[in-house]
Amino acid sequence: MTVALITGANKGIGFETAKQLLESGHVVYIGARDAERGEKAAAAIGTRFVQLDVTDDASVNNALATIDAAEGRLDVLVNNAGILAAGDVDGPLALRAFDTNAVGIVRVTEAALPLLRKSANPTVVTVSSSAGSFWAVTSPERPEFHLSSALYSASKAAATMLTVQYAKSQPGIKFNALEPGTTATDMTAAFGIGRPPEKSAEAVVRLATLDADGPTGTFQDENRELPW
Repeated sequence: MTVALITGANKGIGFETAKQLLESGHVVYIGARDAERGEKAAAAIGTRFVQLDVTDDASVNNALATIDAAEGRLDVLVNNAGILAAGDVDGPLALRAFDTNAVGIVRVTEAALPLLRKSANPTVVTVSSSAGSFWAVTSPERPEFHLSSALYSASKAAATMLTVQYAKSQPGIKFNALEPGTTATDMTAAFGIGRPPEKSAEAVVRLATLDADGPTGTFQDENRELPW
């Protein structure tokens, strides 16, 4: 039985990923910044909960220590927590965007590495975005071409690069980044677009359950590896 941790999982893609992994027999930990919402989400589907704010070192370390004490290892890490960082671009908003969407990945991954190394098939999935892809945002036929989201896009570009660099530096662990598809979540509510989160979660689950000889260091959507 594999052990999975999903950050930012009290709603949206993270919550649906938790549900699907649980249904396939995983032990699943929902990580959420807000304890009340996280505990409610975990209770709704029968997963476990750890308070985890990806912008807070102590919170991250405590969450991984809790999993270590209970399970002794971690097989799957899904770096899902993220923010849109909409609004007037300025320094404080830029720091918040990168702290959550990029530095948060570093905090959680570094804290999780000792536990991942104890797994027979360790896997890390980063929910990134083709909004951070040079190829996508410069291709007029792509929806990202028309999206103006400087801080979100730049921080997701950093998230994908972190995935590639971790794949190179940690050859015993699979690291892959995902473009989950335009999804109807709180983040996209203002745009009124997107498919149901459970559909996008299927792509996360596919990468989270790769065989030991599965790919690493890739950027994919639900169908194929993407240019970046």
